[in-house]
Amino acid sequence: MVAIHLNNLTKRFAATPVLEHINLQIKPGEMFFLLGPSGCGKTTLLRHIAGFYTPDEGSVWFGGQDVTRVPPHQRGTAMMFQSYALWPHLTVAENVAFGLEERRLPRREIESRVAEALSVVHLSGLGERRIQQLSGGQQQRVALARALVVRPQCLLLDEPLSNLDAQLRLEMRSEIRRVCKDFDLTAVYVTHDQEEALSMADRLAVMAAGRLAQVGTPEEVYRHPISRMVAGFIGETNLLQGDVLGPGDRPGTLIVQTLSGPLTARLTHPSWRPKAGEAVWLSVRPEAIRLEALAESPNHFSGELVEAMYLGATAQYRLRLDNGLVLAIAEPNPSGTLRSAGQTRVAATAIDDLIVLPE
Repeated sequence: MVAIHLNNLTKRFAATPVLEHINLQIKPGEMFFLLGPSGCGKTTLLRHIAGFYTPDEGSVWFGGQDVTRVPPHQRGTAMMFQSYALWPHLTVAENVAFGLEERRLPRREIESRVAEALSVVHLSGLGERRIQQLSGGQQQRVALARALVVRPQCLLLDEPLSNLDAQLRLEMRSEIRRVCKDFDLTAVYVTHDQEEALSMADRLAVMAAGRLAQVGTPEEVYRHPISRMVAGFIGETNLLQGDVLGPGDRPGTLIVQTLSGPLTARLTHPSWRPKAGEAVWLSVRPEAIRLEALAESPNHFSGELVEAMYLGATAQYRLRLDNGLVLAIAEPNPSGTLRSAGQTRVAATAIDDLIVLPE
């Protein structure tokens, strides 16, 4: 495992900036995710770490070594691609052995390491099969074994689960994380799937327009977003506009005037302190809204249920407020009778679950 430092990394294609002044430290043995919408620069950043691209400015460090201009095959990394990039005319074992063959290792060592890698990904005994004889999940395991067999100090993954069905994605999430932790690998993983990142990452970076919008643990970024973009991209959220009235009774809170009346919310941006009269946004997650009054909170909404949907683990509702805004509400582990559309209801959220964000 190795620490990765990106210092002021900048890249332009023609005159278009793709990465702008990226500064990031990834810890040894950390499973770090790059997350963001299409075109945000996450794959370009991964390819700089791999050595496929050279930055226009800045540097890439592995531990104490500047690898900015070191070719990919000398960086001690291995990469898993979205397409798997397996050779259909080779057997499973031959695919896994490919990188070792290129390194001209002795035949007996190659056979031993291939067998070990296939065992790690639970494919022992399938070495002689052709790629076409494998399921999608098995092919993904072959790609993982091929990456592991070269014993990299860093594993790079570019949306490796996007071609799998929902159940296989769930299985491979835990499998990839298990393997990375068992081998003490530093892993950098690119995805646009928020649930994948939240369930697997030690830390993650949300990217937007070639910049790092926020870096933190999954819980930090989900519970304490510092911008509308992050709040809206990491999971579902409700956004309300308002103007700051002044500080709340508790430190770190503000009273914000909205079309639903004054609401009390907490600040999450470490350095931002909006003044009275400043326009802001409020964010609240659907699962943080209850269809009942909360005596301990000043944040209440009244309106009409316009949609009710039972999904087993949750019930989802849409509440149209008196001002016309529609709130998404998620009730976990619903029991009893599903609340019917057309009912007039009062909903509420705790102060800690209502977040103030910049305009």
